[in-house]
Amino acid sequence: MRFRSTLSLAALAAALALSPATAQKRQPTPEQRIERLEKQVRQVQKQVFPKGQPADTAGFSDDPAATQESVTGLNGRLDAIERQLSDIVRQSEENGNRVAVMESELARLRADQDRRIRALETAPPTSTEPAQANEDEGAEAPPPPSRPKVEKRDAELTSAVPASATATDPAEAAYDEAFQLWNSGKYDQAIKSLQAFTKKYPDHRRTSWAYNLTGRAMLDKGQPRAAAEALLANYRRDPKGERAQDSLFYLGQALMKLGQPGQACKAYEELEDVYSSSLRAPLKAALPGAKSSAKCS
Repeated sequence: MRFRSTLSLAALAAALALSPATAQKRQPTPEQRIERLEKQVRQVQKQVFPKGQPADTAGFSDDPAATQESVTGLNGRLDAIERQLSDIVRQSEENGNRVAVMESELARLRADQDRRIRALETAPPTSTEPAQANEDEGAEAPPPPSRPKVEKRDAELTSAVPASATATDPAEAAYDEAFQLWNSGKYDQAIKSLQAFTKKYPDHRRTSWAYNLTGRAMLDKGQPRAAAEALLANYRRDPKGERAQDSLFYLGQALMKLGQPGQACKAYEELEDVYSSSLRAPLKAALPGAKSSAKCS
């Protein structure tokens, strides 16, 4: 028993003594591991790229990476693209300059128009108190100055709306009804009818006419301040409206009744500046007399 125990212990000691050396002998060194990996990579590359490495074939089966002809062709295409891009940049800069000039001119025109309108609105009145007192107290307004020839004798107004138009267009019929009320001296009814017209038909061609006739009815009724506000609003609302120039003329007439001949002259000046080439014949004929009455320079 003791002998067997001794042998077992000796064998165990020998196994323990030999195991580190054996393990150290079996474990590969880092150099061996790297060399083995390199061999594996080369084997894989031979299978994937049988005709050579990617840098050698440039992705083509037999052709070289680049030829002189292909390089020359690419350079020519790049030169053409650069020229086209240069042309596009130049045209863009030219268009930008044109737009800037147009915006500047438009801003100047708007500022000039606003300046003229503010001059009509903000200039100090000369003798508005008596007229305002007459309106507030319900007293009879002073007799108006003689009306210019363009008043109710205007051929376009006295004819009002053609019968054929009133039969086919309810808006034309509504305007004609209001016009007839004004023409017969029923100013309150005419104003009410015209205001209903502009509310119901805000985009009709007669809307400019209706706003203008509203101001004229107020002027004929003896309310020059309300008339001036209505006429100026019509001009500012749509300067290209068919009766915008009439509103400027009668704005001058309303300002005269308010005792502001200087402001009336500014309205007449605006009329001539804006509509010099398209001023209607009746207004053109009446304007010199109106300017003379206001003593415009």
